[in-house]
Amino acid sequence: MLRVFLFYLLLFAVVVIAFRRGDRETRFAGLTALVATLLSAASVTLLGAGEPVETAVALVDLAVLALFVAIALRSYRFWPLWVSGLQLTTVIAHVLRILNPDLVDIAYQTAMRFWSYPILLIIAAAALRTRRYRLEPQAT
Repeated sequence: MLRVFLFYLLLFAVVVIAFRRGDRETRFAGLTALVATLLSAASVTLLGAGEPVETAVALVDLAVLALFVAIALRSYRFWPLWVSGLQLTTVIAHVLRILNPDLVDIAYQTAMRFWSYPILLIIAAAALRTRRYRLEPQAT
C-alpha cells in the first residue's frame, strides 16, 4: 500500500511540476500519465483480476504509446523519444504476455509497473529544464 501511495505522490508532483514549469509538451505528457494511471486503476477496480483487465490496461498503454510518439514527432527536444521508448517496453511486455500466457505473473506485473517511474522522472526533468531550453538558441 505504501508503494501505491508513493507512486501517486510522485505522479501528483510530476503533474504539478509539468503544469507550473513545463511547456505544452510536458503538460500534455504529465496529463497523459495521470489519465492513463486513473484509467488503468479504474479498469482494475471495475474488471477485477484476469484477462479482461490485462486487455484494458494493454489498450491504455498502447494509447499512451501513441500519444508519447505523437509528442516525439512534433518536438524538437529529445526527452519524448526516451519516454516513448520506455512506454514501448511496457507495450512489448503486453505482447509477450499475449504470445506466452504462462509468463510468470510477477515478471509481467513488474514489467507493467517498473517503467512508469523513469517516465515520470523524465517528464519532471523535462519540465524543470523547459526554461533553460527556451533560452538556448534553436538549431534550424
